[in-house]
Amino acid sequence: MREHDPNDTFKTEKNIHTNFKEKMTYGDYLQLDTLLSSQKRLSDHHDEMLFIIIHHVSELWLKLIIHEIQAAIGAIERNELQTSFKMLARVSKIQTQIIQAWDVLSTLTPTEYMEFRDKLGNASGFQSYQYRLVEFVLGYKTPYILKIYQKDSELFEILDKAYHSPGLYDVTIQALSRAGFPINPAVLHRDFSKTYKKDATVEQAWLAIYRNVDKYWDLYQLAEKLVDIEDWFQQWRFRHMKTVERIIGHKTGTGGSSGVGYLKKVLDHYFFPELWEIRTKI
Repeated sequence: MREHDPNDTFKTEKNIHTNFKEKMTYGDYLQLDTLLSSQKRLSDHHDEMLFIIIHHVSELWLKLIIHEIQAAIGAIERNELQTSFKMLARVSKIQTQIIQAWDVLSTLTPTEYMEFRDKLGNASGFQSYQYRLVEFVLGYKTPYILKIYQKDSELFEILDKAYHSPGLYDVTIQALSRAGFPINPAVLHRDFSKTYKKDATVEQAWLAIYRNVDKYWDLYQLAEKLVDIEDWFQQWRFRHMKTVERIIGHKTGTGGSSGVGYLKKVLDHYFFPELWEIRTKI
């Protein structure tokens, strides 16, 4: 058998562009010089590169999640539910990628991490403003969190706006009202800077939808998209907690949180409580 010559692969490719002296390249388009020069280790330890890249990748995925959910909120407000489904389905797929990132980070052992952990100072994923934006667009609002970002007025303004704006579930409940369901006015016109608490009228609306799927097919699909997102989010939280426990045990986090203790507490929170409650009642 004749040995394969790598050059043979391209001999029949006559139209591949090779002159980029005056054209934009792949690297130019993606600004790879900026992206790939952003991994700056503060120690000489080999595994710090893993730690930085995992967090960079996760922040990029969070950026896309925010982009998709904000667009979905706008679509739902315009009553374009079908449009929102594609965006919300994409969010769920992104979430699977972020969850798998913990599997890569968990290859970092406690001994390896302690070699450079002190270089982080008080920097912590707890301070990720994009993660907070995800929580805000999903309706989880915690006032003390905003204090972390007061040093950057432009960033604080972005977060403060999201903090006081209706989240994904708020606009969904408004869609229920537009569909004719008698939703409690106090819920429809609530203070959006407060974390949502379950309401009997919202639960009754979802029960009616799940008991008459054909009539309310679009709202039923929307509900299941929300359940998908919450399900994956809880799995992300669990993998986060177990990875932290695996690497640092029950040490205090670099940002000052109780670490595993804090992460276990937020596991019990639901963004869309009625959608889980009704499963027992259907």
